[in-house]
Amino acid sequence: MSPLVSLNLALILFLPWLLILGVLYWLYPRQPRHGRRRLFDAGALAASLAAFVLTMQWAYGYADPRWGGMWKQILATSVAYGAFLLVLGLAFAFRRRWMARS
Repeated sequence: MSPLVSLNLALILFLPWLLILGVLYWLYPRQPRHGRRRLFDAGALAASLAAFVLTMQWAYGYADPRWGGMWKQILATSVAYGAFLLVLGLAFAFRRRWMARS
């Protein structure tokens, strides 16, 4: 397997699921829809994806190769998915509080 594919395998395999979560985040709640919210949502999704990619690459390099080649992928996927959910969850909570004040 190519080193580039091996490094980004978690992103390749998780991309459909990340897209589903991103669409749900974008659509819920339906109102209010104004420019500031769209900008915030786009930034939150970009930050979540960046957290996924950066954490995945860090975890892939951090994993101990003595446990086998699959361990690198397992650790990278687990940690990166957690980072994605953390950033998206914090953005969701912040957006909810922000919209309640408006």
